[in-house]
Amino acid sequence: MEAMMLKKRNEELERALQKSLEREEMMKRELLSGFHRLRVAEEAEEHLCSQLGEVEAEAVEQARNYRSRMEALMEQLSLAQTLLQSASLSIPSLSSSESL
Repeated sequence: MEAMMLKKRNEELERALQKSLEREEMMKRELLSGFHRLRVAEEAEEHLCSQLGEVEAEAVEQARNYRSRMEALMEQLSLAQTLLQSASLSIPSLSSSESL
């Protein structure tokens, strides 16, 4: 009788051990899967940071070009205003010499 109870208890413990081993194996797979997802996410982050750096460098270059173009246009405008002012000062003197 006691041998039967021990055998039954042993079978229960073996089933519990098997379930525990299966859970452990499943948790290992989930952990490895998590590590894989983490590695993929880290690689994606590095790639995005690299792309962001390239975009920032391009934006700085475009801003510098825009500023240079604006400065050139401002110089042209200033020169045009100076020429217009000198031309308008010269026009009355030409008009007065024509009437003489």
